[in-house]
Amino acid sequence: MIWLHGLGADGHDFEPIVPEFGLPDSLAVRFVFPNAPLRPVTINMGMRMRAWYDIFQLGGGAEDEAGIRSSQDLLESLISREVKRGILHNKIVLAGFSQGGAIALQTGLRHAERLAGVLALSTYLPLSKTLEKERAAANSDLPIFMAHGEYDDMIPLDRAARSRDALQALGYAPEWREYPMPHSVCPQEIADIAAFLLRIL
Repeated sequence: MIWLHGLGADGHDFEPIVPEFGLPDSLAVRFVFPNAPLRPVTINMGMRMRAWYDIFQLGGGAEDEAGIRSSQDLLESLISREVKRGILHNKIVLAGFSQGGAIALQTGLRHAERLAGVLALSTYLPLSKTLEKERAAANSDLPIFMAHGEYDDMIPLDRAARSRDALQALGYAPEWREYPMPHSVCPQEIADIAAFLLRIL
């Protein structure tokens, strides 16, 4: 399971969540928590921080396509590394929170080989207009878990819901969850993620 952190965090951010899943030892899941590159972020006055891509303005608008595709390539290289270690593509889950979730969706839906699933937490579908042309047939029915906070002031719930609708319009069937939380993760969400993982793995 390759798990991508959100803007300004790092690969250690979600390490403490692993024991909370309560996954059985027999499942033998290994978690990989990479760091995003350091880059200037426009909405944070150009300060350098860990980010999978630049954000020009809150709430949408122009997207940093070059940055998104660069991080997609980075995630593809991490997938290749796991495959070289002997992990089958269909045993690899891509997960991410906020920016990380956007890159998990960007990459998972376009990956040429069948994956196990995608967790997209408190996020949205990036470069949505290119997906129909670029999506991979192998992952046309990829299991997708999307979860969002009703009080998210960073990525509004309706933006995430529009992303869900866009996926459904292309024939995907994302499992959708809403929780009474801000831009974060809550205990019920953790339980629902664990149930999703048990199903797909």
